[in-house]
Amino acid sequence: MEPALQSSLFDPADRRELGNGAWLEVRPGWLTQGDSGSVDSLFGELRDAVRWRAERRQMYDRVLDVPRLVGFHDFADPTDAAPHPALARIRARLNDTYAAELGEPFATVGLCLYRDGRDSVAWHGDTMGRSNDEDTIIAILGLGATRVFAMRPRGGGRSLRLRHSHGDLLVMGGSCQRTWEHCIPKTTRPSGPRISVQYRAFDVR
Repeated sequence: MEPALQSSLFDPADRRELGNGAWLEVRPGWLTQGDSGSVDSLFGELRDAVRWRAERRQMYDRVLDVPRLVGFHDFADPTDAAPHPALARIRARLNDTYAAELGEPFATVGLCLYRDGRDSVAWHGDTMGRSNDEDTIIAILGLGATRVFAMRPRGGGRSLRLRHSHGDLLVMGGSCQRTWEHCIPKTTRPSGPRISVQYRAFDVR
């Protein structure tokens, strides 16, 4: 039996302090509330336009396929054409809300395509680059099928399991990447494809 989802703990746009300087915001239906083009068609347009690539990683004594497809765009790179104009419009909205607190604009967008419930991402914090020792803000937009977004404090403690649905925005800030971990767990329940759109500051991965 899967643990209960805890999305009901959050009011819309409510910031929850997680301790040790970490915080989390959950904004249900965020994309439907702004001018970012057709929300319902964006999933399919991104799925077709992004140059998805498969990755392989060393896991102990084996090299394994990463169970999802990935894409990336650097807004500051003039040679890197954005796969869809909505990505820039969404970035502008996020910068209007968070850039002052972040101290800089969001600079990159990472994309993950979870093809079905077998695709996942393991427990981790985004601690490559400056986020290894600096606070940051990471904004994650969900498109397509609903999946569980799970979080747990590093070193042990009560975990969170949140429903991340089409158009929902989830924002992690402060020390969250260093003091908490997050994942998209596999599921045996029928699940359609999902795209995760992740906005980060420069040199945060």
